[in-house]
Order: sequence, then C-alpha cells, then structure tokens
Amino acid sequence: MTPSGPSTSTTAARPRLAQRRGPLSAAVADALRSGGPPSYATGSVPEADPWGEDLQLALYLLYELHYRGFHGVDDAREWDPDLLRLRRAMETRFLDALRTALPDAPRSVEEAFAPLLVEPVDLSGSLSHRLQAEGGLRELREYAALRSLYHLKEADPHAWVIPRLTGRAKAAMVAVEYDEFGAGRADRIHARLFADLMTDLGLDPAYGRYLDRAPASLLATVNLMSLFGLHRALRGALVGHFAYVEITSSPGSRRLAEAMRRWGAGPAAEHFYAEHVEADAVHEQVVRHEVIAGLLADEPGLEPDVAFGCAATVLLEDRLATYIGEAWDHGRSALREPLPEA
Repeated sequence: MTPSGPSTSTTAARPRLAQRRGPLSAAVADALRSGGPPSYATGSVPEADPWGEDLQLALYLLYELHYRGFHGVDDAREWDPDLLRLRRAMETRFLDALRTALPDAPRSVEEAFAPLLVEPVDLSGSLSHRLQAEGGLRELREYAALRSLYHLKEADPHAWVIPRLTGRAKAAMVAVEYDEFGAGRADRIHARLFADLMTDLGLDPAYGRYLDRAPASLLATVNLMSLFGLHRALRGALVGHFAYVEITSSPGSRRLAEAMRRWGAGPAAEHFYAEHVEADAVHEQVVRHEVIAGLLADEPGLEPDVAFGCAATVLLEDRLATYIGEAWDHGRSALREPLPEA
C-alpha cells in the first residue's frame, strides 16, 4: 500500500444504524428510528439463536447506545426501559449459552491463564500466525475491517470497571488504561492509531463503518466486553477478559506487525501492532500481578468470575478464528459483503 500520513477522518461522528438481520434486530432498529418501544413477538428471544446474526446484532445496537449512539437516535434512548428490558432478555440468552458451552470452565485464575502464558507449539488455528505466514493484503484488510468494531473503541469497555475497583487493583487498572488512551497525547490513543492503520490499508476509518459487513461471530466478541462492562455483577469477568487481551496481545501483535511489513501496508499499519508488542508485554504483568491480585485480595469470591471471563473470551475468539479460517480456506470473504478493492 502507498504510505500515508495520519488519518484526517474523525472517529467521533455517529454511525448509522445497521441493516436488520431478523425480527429482533428489526425491532431494535425500528424502535431507535421511530422513538417508540420495540415490537417483537412473545417468545422470540428464548427461541433466538444466541450465536446468530439477529440476536448478536440486536445486542450490539443496544450496547452501542452506551458508546457513541447512532445518527438520528435520541441520546435518551440509552436508558429507555423498554429497550433495557429487551436487552436484559437477550443478555440472559447469550450468557446462558456461554455457560452451557463451558460446562468445565476453570474456577481458578491459575487454571484459566496457565495455557495462555506459554506459546503453543501448534499455531495452525492462530489468525495472526496465518496472516504472518500466508496471508495477503486482502486478508489483512478484511481482518482490520472486522477488528475495527473493537479497536476504534479500544479500552473503552474496560474503563467501566474502574469505579468498581479499589486500592491496588484500581491504581494498576488506571495505569494500564492511561497507556491505552495515549498517556495524555491524543495522537497516541490506540483507537486513533488503529484509524491510521485503516487509512494505510485503504479502509474507511469512520467509527462503526463496517458494522453491516461484520458477521455474528465478530459481533459476539465485542458484545462480550459490553456485557461484562455494563454489569457490576460481572466486574470479575471483565477483569478476566482484559487479562486475556493483554496476555495474548504481544505475541500476536508481533506476528501482525511482520505481516504488515511484509506486504508494505504502510508505516501506520505496522506501527499499530509494533506499539502493542512491548506495551502489552508490560501490561500483562501489571494486570496479572496488580489488577487481578489486588481485586482478589479485596474480593476473593470473584476468582471463578475472573476465570470465567477468560474462558468465555477464549471460546469466542476461537469461534471467530474458525469462522474466518474456514471462509478463507474456501476462497470466500470473511465479511458478510466483500470489501471493494483498495
């Protein structure tokens, strides 16, 4: 790709509502457009596929009201009781499916994180390894478009846990988040760095731009963070999710930086991942030894929740990697609609 300067497109603009994918997402989208209550059939939530396009998009739309909102949607809908009632029903469906899929989920922090602390011998299921070893520019662009739904709000959902922590855990969490948000420099905010990466790859860096193209398996990974972040009762699970992100980020980012370099994606594209190699190696230590240890010193009963947060993240990341890998194996786009050529 032709190197480019920093992105001039802002990620602050509100995205437009996505196209519906079924009755639940239609009910949410119509309610947000009209200002009225959502209209859906009794029993539609219990009957919905918890991993499917419809429920995951509906959840995403409702969660997004707590981030940037949508163009033309009243900010007051964030706390609309009818929308919250529907969201709660879908959250229960999603959370029950996660727990059902993890009948032998680890109960201790050591059991949950030990497998992540050693680089596996077999990396065949790793997307970063695949992109480093054999991916091309098309795959890198698709991967970035998919991940933009998280990286353009990077660290935002984890910030919700800060007021729910105390002492040692809070101080360490704020220190890590301070780095994620650029250490006081707007041009170093990680979400901004990812927007610049997208520009280098010939992608539109507008916030939420690729929502319509994102499959349910990707939406679920973003929804998981919002689910954990918005519920104080799930604060331990959010810390477990954050620890997974920091533990796995450094080696994956190293491989992705090499892939960006090999394909000449551009300096900003390479820099985003290079930045995470060193920073997240440090963050991993702080999160494990200060955030988690501090939290469990204060609230030891949350250990199973921390372990569950990690296990649920592993589950959804594996599901996403399988989905993307199978699409690429069969010569298909991993997006619901292929990207235009750069």
